Amino acid sequence: MPEGFRIRDPDDEVYRALVRRAAEAGVSVPDLLGREATRLAPRLTVQEWLERTRHRPSTISRAEVLEAFEELRGLWPGADR
Repeated sequence: MPEGFRIRDPDDEVYRALVRRAAEAGVSVPDLLGREATRLAPRLTVQEWLERTRHRPSTISRAEVLEAFEELRGLWPGADR
């Protein structure tokens, strides 16, 4: 049987947010946290993802990536374009 876990002394603001989210989902806080842990557990960490993707070849240039970002969110403050 798997072990349980506890989160001790969460910040008041964090706990209130969890209570609100659990109420919106119609579940208890422990059930909400269990769902979130189940969703989080199989995901790669940032380090694992970087290791997996580090050596993949790309045909996209740095300029093309920056251009795509600019289209999505606008120019960086102070950019001269």
